[in-house]
Amino acid sequence: MKNMSRTRLTAKAVQGFFTTWALMKASRMEPGNILTLVFFLFSFFFYCHVDNCYVDEPKYQSDLGKSRRTTVTAVVISIIFTVLYMAVDYPRYIETLTSHLFRTGIIVFTALGFAFLFYHILIFLFSYTGDKVLLRSILFTEPYDPAKPVSAVRCRFSWLSKVLTFLRSFYVRHTALCAFLLCFVFWFPYFLYQYPGVMTPDSINQFEQVLGVIPYSNHHPWVHTLFIKLFYHIGYTLTGSMLIALSFYTFFQMCVLALSVSYLISTMKKYCVRTRICLLVTLFYALVPYHAVHAVTIWKDVLFAAAILSLGCSCLCLHRKSSILHLCIFALSGLAMCLFRSNGWYAFILCLPFFLFYFRKKAWVMLPVILGIFLCAIIIKYPVMKAFKVAQPDLVESLAIPTQQITAVICNDRDLTEEERDFIENVVDLTYIKKLYDPSYADNIKELVRAGNQDYLADHKWDFFKLWLKLGLRYPGDYMTAYIRQTYGYWYPDSFYPVADVEGVSATSLGVSHTPLIGGPLVIKIKEISIKLGGMLPLYGPLWSMGVICWILIFCIGNAFVRSETQKLIFYLPSVAVWLTILIATPVASEFRYAYFMVFSLPFYIITSLLMLHHNADEKK
Repeated sequence: MKNMSRTRLTAKAVQGFFTTWALMKASRMEPGNILTLVFFLFSFFFYCHVDNCYVDEPKYQSDLGKSRRTTVTAVVISIIFTVLYMAVDYPRYIETLTSHLFRTGIIVFTALGFAFLFYHILIFLFSYTGDKVLLRSILFTEPYDPAKPVSAVRCRFSWLSKVLTFLRSFYVRHTALCAFLLCFVFWFPYFLYQYPGVMTPDSINQFEQVLGVIPYSNHHPWVHTLFIKLFYHIGYTLTGSMLIALSFYTFFQMCVLALSVSYLISTMKKYCVRTRICLLVTLFYALVPYHAVHAVTIWKDVLFAAAILSLGCSCLCLHRKSSILHLCIFALSGLAMCLFRSNGWYAFILCLPFFLFYFRKKAWVMLPVILGIFLCAIIIKYPVMKAFKVAQPDLVESLAIPTQQITAVICNDRDLTEEERDFIENVVDLTYIKKLYDPSYADNIKELVRAGNQDYLADHKWDFFKLWLKLGLRYPGDYMTAYIRQTYGYWYPDSFYPVADVEGVSATSLGVSHTPLIGGPLVIKIKEISIKLGGMLPLYGPLWSMGVICWILIFCIGNAFVRSETQKLIFYLPSVAVWLTILIATPVASEFRYAYFMVFSLPFYIITSLLMLHHNADEKK
């Protein structure tokens, strides 16, 4: 601060004032609260510190701070974060005001405060994530040498010292294996408690298809249903028990999830990430309870999350070195991405040209693999499913957001032409539409369409599109509000959603039920506490927020631009593509399992953003 001019100090004070205003509004605090002064002092001194230490410092100016790339990246992301935060929160800032002038002023000044705050935080973070020398000393080590002995662990008791030294040596030499075992050990109690696995109504629907009670449908991915059927029949053939047979699939799913974690750790070791960092990443998967709950829940989203993580890791490994193992993992995970969720297929199509461009120098190896995934998916999704008479999802399933937006216009009593109203009434009965409309849940309106005349909608798709477009141009505010309410959970960082609270088997007459192999008050209480901690601890809670994970992904993408490592964008592309498909067609505003792939890949995003792609054993040799 000593070197700052009065003009700049004044500028920082003004920025601090606006930031105080923003934080006051965001925290629902009255202007007279003493904490507003704390907010101002924090903002003012932090902004001055950032300018002194990172913007004015000569090394920072030459490397990061004043470079156009870093400044532009920080500005763009700060604007994105401000828009994403205020899109949901701003109505609370102006709910008591009636003057349009005051309402506009409050929104503008609050937005400025958030933008200043996010900009300085981003500059502060980029100063560390862009310092490759610092990161090399903290995160990375020299390539592993099997001949080099692992240093002994000193302890007061010699026998304990030997045991700890052995464990440390084993972990250093077999880090990926230990990651698999740690995940499996910590998840196994959930398997025993939720035996034979958690089954929601979606799971029951797939199990009915497995038993032949209902015909095959691709509403829940048919290939995933076949996997359940395969392991169920193996288990039933060996044991004759439906419960044990179902547990075969749950056990398989746990193994696949743990193997994908092991593959991530193996990839990190190839890039010489320190063993302690690998251990921290492993503990994230082993100890955060929603991973254990998802591991034993019979959902398509679980294997899909493993596929997205494995696809990203295989891309990272193939950047380093082509091998049969990584090519096979790339192929299998890419095919799983296409087949284990309907939106995964569209996301892969979006990724396809970028994969072809990125791997153009390895086209002789990668082109057959990438096109092979695409062709296999087409063959399975169309001629094979048609041969097995697999019913496809109906039209309205993909129109969740347009139908919600049109419904919002109707529920807001907007003027419609006679032609527009006739078209809508040919599809649905408007009698109870206001009672059924839920801004964050599209299934009510989808069922209303199904109960009406969906065939008319299917026969007049182009007319529906024109109606949707005309109403959007006429009532953009209604459309925007409806869209925000339908998607906010996937990008707003303060949305609450009860995570990992599903358990047992939904009511069914199929002959399976929740049959825990361990139980008692102690087990139940430990489970309840472990899950409730996500809504209690301030620094732990963000790990339970889909919106926070989305912001971290955006930051990692920005960091690739700051470090001039835009080749890393290909590693994030599968996740970004799937996230975009969710924003286009999600039926629920805040469904954790839909975005579980992002949560499961969180360590991959962070570690990849910090990696030096050429810091590996092969290139050092």
